[in-house]
Amino acid sequence: MTDAAGLSGLKVMVIDDSNTIRRSAEIFLKQSGCQVILAEDGFDALAKIADHDPDLVFCDILMPRLDGYQTCALIKKSPKFRDIPVVMLSSKDGLFDRARGRMVGSDQYLTKPFTKDSLVRTVGEYARRREREWPEQASA
Repeated sequence: MTDAAGLSGLKVMVIDDSNTIRRSAEIFLKQSGCQVILAEDGFDALAKIADHDPDLVFCDILMPRLDGYQTCALIKKSPKFRDIPVVMLSSKDGLFDRARGRMVGSDQYLTKPFTKDSLVRTVGEYARRREREWPEQASA
């Protein structure tokens, strides 16, 4: 389990049309020291991503208007935001869903309902990877 200090200050965006999922993720992540940005769909997320420049994005797949695959693809096509890791969130755990997520550029797949441990562990993995790849940014 990652210590809270290791996640302190990380900006994490959670995109989900379920208020319950957004609030659960927000509570778990804030308890671990993260800053949390919430978005209720892909359009909301794309509007907020430029303002907040998150370190990591959790993106639900099944959302109205702009689904998670489309949202992830748009993030990954942007020269400014393509390096932000995107973790797909879904209640479906099929091989096709995982493969489709990879095709649009997602970095990982987390099945709902998630636990606090699985959510925080996922953020911790990206925090450690970021420290290895960009040590000067991690200490900033």
